Amino acid sequence: MSMELIRENIECEQLLGENSADTVVKAEYVIPDTHPDITEILCIESKPFIVGREAMKDKVYLDGQVEYNIIYLAKEENGVGVHSITYVGKFSNYIDMPGAEHKMNCQCECYVEHMDCNIIHERKIGIEGIIKLKADVYKNYNFEIIKDVENSSDAQMLKNPMQVDKVIGNYGSDMIANCNIKIPADKPEIGNVLKCDLKIRKREVRILENRMSIEASILINLLYRGKDTKDIVMITEEVPMTKELEIDNLNSMMDNYTEFKVDSMQMNIREDEDGENRNVEVEALVKTDSKVTHKEDMDMIEDIYSPSAFMDIKKNNYNLNVIHGQTTTETVVKGDVEIEGPKPLEVVMCSGRVCITDKRIVEDKVIVEGVLNADIIYKTKDEEKYICSVSEEMPFSCPVEIPGCKIHMHSTAKAFLENIEADVEAGGIVLKALVKIYAMTSYMMPKEFLVDISQVEGKLPEKKASVTIYIVQPGDTLWKIAKRYFTTVETLVKINNIENIDYIKPGQKLIIPGRAYL
Repeated sequence: MSMELIRENIECEQLLGENSADTVVKAEYVIPDTHPDITEILCIESKPFIVGREAMKDKVYLDGQVEYNIIYLAKEENGVGVHSITYVGKFSNYIDMPGAEHKMNCQCECYVEHMDCNIIHERKIGIEGIIKLKADVYKNYNFEIIKDVENSSDAQMLKNPMQVDKVIGNYGSDMIANCNIKIPADKPEIGNVLKCDLKIRKREVRILENRMSIEASILINLLYRGKDTKDIVMITEEVPMTKELEIDNLNSMMDNYTEFKVDSMQMNIREDEDGENRNVEVEALVKTDSKVTHKEDMDMIEDIYSPSAFMDIKKNNYNLNVIHGQTTTETVVKGDVEIEGPKPLEVVMCSGRVCITDKRIVEDKVIVEGVLNADIIYKTKDEEKYICSVSEEMPFSCPVEIPGCKIHMHSTAKAFLENIEADVEAGGIVLKALVKIYAMTSYMMPKEFLVDISQVEGKLPEKKASVTIYIVQPGDTLWKIAKRYFTTVETLVKINNIENIDYIKPGQKLIIPGRAYL
């Protein structure tokens, strides 16, 4: 018998584990000579990001940076005015991950859990807070299986259909967002920029025939102080971005999960035709990282033998990660903000961030718990304290419907702040935010794969009888009986007039054509 083995490569991944760690950041910074003395801190915005990650033995090591933007009040000739200053700090820590090995794939994220900024004296500030680090580590499997056997006239194969979550590949891309913001005539010209904040929203990634379509938008929030005035102004501009990647062998039946990150930003202030600083050029580099997966239907060879030759088969066991379901939903977080001090007249700036604090699976859904943290700067009628600020923390809970998910499964969840706004109502401030939640559920499935077949030299035993009468035992199948007696299922069905090949019962007598029993 001359066999040709048809092999197929299987690349998949198994979630090894997930864990988190708290990193304490603490630093003191001196106010540069170019800035006035600090009298009051309005708000501190902290943006942490991972710059290096490495999976090692039982740990994941992370290096990161955090950008601080501090908006504060300073004494001036005519009272107080608003200023800002930025600093960059570093942090590093590790996350315990039993079973992790060098160069394993790890997905990491970080967010600010708490951050305070205190005045040490008018020329020095102290920053102290906690940054939460999270890591998911995946073990990659890359192995060959026997998918089919050709050029063998009598090889008997038992095949069963199954789905395998295959990793098609990871694809990165760069997207450039360019914008020229023009300050309208009814606003003061730019004196100095207090903050330029970029938020990614409206993410949409589609897998098409041999290409990937990526769409998103950058929301630019520019906060500045007017020239020769104490007035501060917020300007908002949204810039759409699109990118298409040509990638062979992609199709619309594939799934993806894509991460977006603002990698860098440049801002330049230009004069207009009247010589006033009313043009702001912003260019941002956004990096995307897409993991493309596909549920492939395969007829897997469960067992194989030949009635005319001995065969040596090799099987290996693998734990496959099966994606049960994934989806994205939205939730609205809103509430009243408690105000102490002067009553608000107008909200100037509202910024925020969201983080997930807990997640759990119940029947048919994932319950995601999170917190919205908001910083609000507003104007008041008080001439001495015309600008005030308030920070608010709002918890939220969002059910994500994934039909069929069970409590024993594993869940992954991400939260994105799509929009946030604050308005003055009845002497107070009402906060409203739109949060997008992504959730995925998966489970581990042990599976035995046929990885090699070889023919063993030697003759089959000679026939000892024309027929054998076999009494079916509990657990028997036609396949097992045919393999044991070196015949075929088709032969047993024909000789014994069996109508349903999947049903034989213990005690039933079967005629076996002449072949020795080993």
